[in-house]
Amino acid sequence: MDLLNALVALTNFVIVPATAYGAQLALGALGVTLTVAVLRFTNVAHGDTMAFGTMVTILATWGLQSLGISAGPLPTALIALPVGIAVTAWLLLATDRMVYRFYRRNRASSAILLIVSIGVMFVMNGIVRLVIGVDEQRFDDGARFLVSARDFKEMTGLDEGLAIRSSQAITLVTALTVMVALFWFLNRTRSGKSMRAFADNRDLALLSGIDPDRVVRITWVLVAALATIAGTLYGLDKSFKPFTYFQLLLPIFAAAIVGGLGSPVGAIVGGFIIAFSEVGLTYAWKKVLGYTLPAGLAPDGLVQLLGTEYKNAVSFLILVLVLLIKPTGLFRGTST
Repeated sequence: MDLLNALVALTNFVIVPATAYGAQLALGALGVTLTVAVLRFTNVAHGDTMAFGTMVTILATWGLQSLGISAGPLPTALIALPVGIAVTAWLLLATDRMVYRFYRRNRASSAILLIVSIGVMFVMNGIVRLVIGVDEQRFDDGARFLVSARDFKEMTGLDEGLAIRSSQAITLVTALTVMVALFWFLNRTRSGKSMRAFADNRDLALLSGIDPDRVVRITWVLVAALATIAGTLYGLDKSFKPFTYFQLLLPIFAAAIVGGLGSPVGAIVGGFIIAFSEVGLTYAWKKVLGYTLPAGLAPDGLVQLLGTEYKNAVSFLILVLVLLIKPTGLFRGTST
């Protein structure tokens, strides 16, 4: 019985939240990966793109709620999500036309484009703070729990309860659907194959008649979709606060680099590696060990390797180790 309680506690506080967080990081890292692979630069503004897309989704959610429109037990934000994606795609396409295209046509180096993206990041950050403010926003209006701890205890008779929030289940289902759709698009459609060819060999792709401007537009639309979905899922699971999305940039880039910068599969794997590392190293293992160890060996302290305030330090440490040991990442992406 104690082992079952330990397993439930581990699932409740580590496996479920880390899996949901890993799916959110994976979607964010996929957006970074597409930018690196196709557009050949590191988009530092990606975190604030997520914040912008989430902000538009929240505003659309409030608009739908004011009209009395809801999705029943599901968050209204899922209905508003297409609006967030469309507006974010428009912003990224406009930004590319006004800013990035000039440097791309002048064959600017990836380092210059990275610096330019820092400027874009500050502009996006300013827009988000100006429009929605800096305060925390909660917009999850659906059913709160798929499984509550109390119901789980009553069903099983265990001391430990398992609580699965609806936002966590929605995150996993949505992320899996988006990932499958993205890989189908990249491998089965003509546009996706054009993107892959453009990413593999730009000059040869141009000689083959591939329209580079069209590839760039499609890439930005996909990046907008991935950023908005990832940001909205994160906001539903936690809450929305503009600065939080800037902080997410480190674990997202760590996920992309760990998996292999430019590798979509690597971005997904890297997202879950970073998530489980952050959650596992900052979790207090006292309860789990108390169930599994003999009574005399049960720990008195929290058995917490790092405080929760050091979550970003875990991402940074993993990032540094990968850059030192295997710069191309697990799936042989672009060397950083």
